[in-house]
Amino acid sequence: MSAKLHEAQEHCKAADKFLKTSFLKWKPDYDSAADEYSQAAQCYRIARDLQTSKDCYFKASELYKKNRAFFHAAKALENAIIVGKEMTPPDQLYSLACESSSLYQQHGSGDSGASILDKVAKIIEEKAPELAVKLFQQAADVSSTESGQHQGSEYISKSSRILVKLQRYDEALDSLRREIGFHQESGNIMAVGRLTVAIVLVQLARGDAVAAEKAYKEWGNNCEAPEMQTIEQLLQAFDEEDRESAQRALASPFIRSMDVEYSRLASTIPLPEALEPAPKSVVRPNAALSYVTASANSIAKEENEANLRIQQSFDKAAQENKEKAAEDEGGLC
Repeated sequence: MSAKLHEAQEHCKAADKFLKTSFLKWKPDYDSAADEYSQAAQCYRIARDLQTSKDCYFKASELYKKNRAFFHAAKALENAIIVGKEMTPPDQLYSLACESSSLYQQHGSGDSGASILDKVAKIIEEKAPELAVKLFQQAADVSSTESGQHQGSEYISKSSRILVKLQRYDEALDSLRREIGFHQESGNIMAVGRLTVAIVLVQLARGDAVAAEKAYKEWGNNCEAPEMQTIEQLLQAFDEEDRESAQRALASPFIRSMDVEYSRLASTIPLPEALEPAPKSVVRPNAALSYVTASANSIAKEENEANLRIQQSFDKAAQENKEKAAEDEGGLC
């Protein structure tokens, strides 16, 4: 048995003594017992007995709560999360993060409450991205009431990018609008322009070019020249159903410089269907003449004869006028 394991057991025994009552000791000493369990958890952690370390942190947290030491209770839960992050399922980590954050907030440490939500969201993002989205959104809520809009916008931005990655576009749009709200309240107008491009891309990915144009009209006044140029090229290409122009606009340097989730989204947006030109008429060699009915032939023959008679009358009148003019000239001479 290592020295640290022996030390940990001694701390656990001391904690049990503090919890016992006697004739002269009517109330357990929760605070001292919690401190002993915390020290035992640290010893077990050093000895690499992570499961026992995690259990000791849980015990310490419960005892701190009984003594209404909410900050220490939250910190003990946070340590339990860190120790057991490899062995704890994502749904349990999610519940522990919410509980720890709630305890931090009861103590009045909202920033610490938002921070633990952010930490756990990063831990479970790969295995449970849906739960990570919820934690980032909760962190934004907590942060916006404590430390202002700037930190909240960072948390909600992470939520937006994960939703785009999951192709949950309707939820991503709500998250992006909320992110714009954070930036508007903090006066960060430059960020609103880039988010407008992101919303246009998401709307186009949904196949709704009309909604993309409405989004540009709503927030386009916050865009700078490169952002406006990119959006207008996109909208014009989709409006004219020009595949090549749309493809060039989606591959623009500005879009490639955006967050990786949005640049990847641009490569998956369905291009507009190009209008197909009308087929050219083809003349077949040695083709038979079109069939014409006998009545049609008769009508055509009569029209030709009438035209011929009219032309002959015109020619006769012209000849008579010419002869008369010649006679008049002879009489003058």
